[in-house]
Amino acid sequence: MNVHHLELFYYVAKHCGVSAAARHIPYGIQQPAISAQIIQLEDSLGTTLYNRRPFELTAKGRDLFEFIRPFFGGLGEVGVRMRGGREVRLRIGAPEAIQHNYLPDVLVSLRRRFPELGFTMITGRQDDFERRLLAQEIDIAFTAVHGKPAPGIRHQELLRVPLALLVRKDSRVTCADDLLKMDRIKEPLITVHAEEPVCIIFNQELQRRKVDWFASLELNSFDLVCRYVLGGFGVGLTLLSDEPPPVGTRCVALPDFPTLPFAALWTGNLSPLLQALMKEALRTADGMNVKGTRVLKKGR
Repeated sequence: MNVHHLELFYYVAKHCGVSAAARHIPYGIQQPAISAQIIQLEDSLGTTLYNRRPFELTAKGRDLFEFIRPFFGGLGEVGVRMRGGREVRLRIGAPEAIQHNYLPDVLVSLRRRFPELGFTMITGRQDDFERRLLAQEIDIAFTAVHGKPAPGIRHQELLRVPLALLVRKDSRVTCADDLLKMDRIKEPLITVHAEEPVCIIFNQELQRRKVDWFASLELNSFDLVCRYVLGGFGVGLTLLSDEPPPVGTRCVALPDFPTLPFAALWTGNLSPLLQALMKEALRTADGMNVKGTRVLKKGR
């Protein structure tokens, strides 16, 4: 018997069906994959383990479930015992900007409750984090998002942040319309990579307005965008912050543009430690303001 197939059967039997099992399995797997692997298990045993409609374990299915339940049902508890009696380590995915500006306050507050907390941090983008979550390489991700996360990924929107343009302090640009209403925008545009959600949202809005303004420079971080703006190489795309912009620059608001959502992503059910982390993440987001405007949006 395949042990992974037994694990899937355990969740199906425990939650009385494939769809419910898919919501509770602590990693991403779709209903068709579960069903296909359960059929393989039944074929290997030469028997039907449960009736599909309505769901009901067969006599042999009940026997198998009672046999495997102590093992799979006790894995969480033994894992905590092996870690010294409590969960103390997290694997977190987050872009550099979130690692720098948002997560330190969250983790400091969490450490007051869990003094032995340890964590690792992985940098990337939404698609990177979704792949790592499904592969169980990270426990949770905090990131800007665009579009619906991949199947198997659960999410909670934390906040939305307005977009802005970053210009040199001596720039003649006083509002976004100074640029966007020009017949041809001559100022070079400096952005992070085009695949980043902030660029996708910005470019979609430009297309909606029928404005042509393409990035002349695509850089690895907002810090680099700022440095090149300071160097006089163009106008940068950035996010409004409640902190003042870097010395020598100023932000020009984009008030009619869509805001950029940030969310937590994970798979399966949140462990007690991840629940505590999410509570701190929501509390921190709830206290964040951008130019005096609350940007928290509690989501799904």
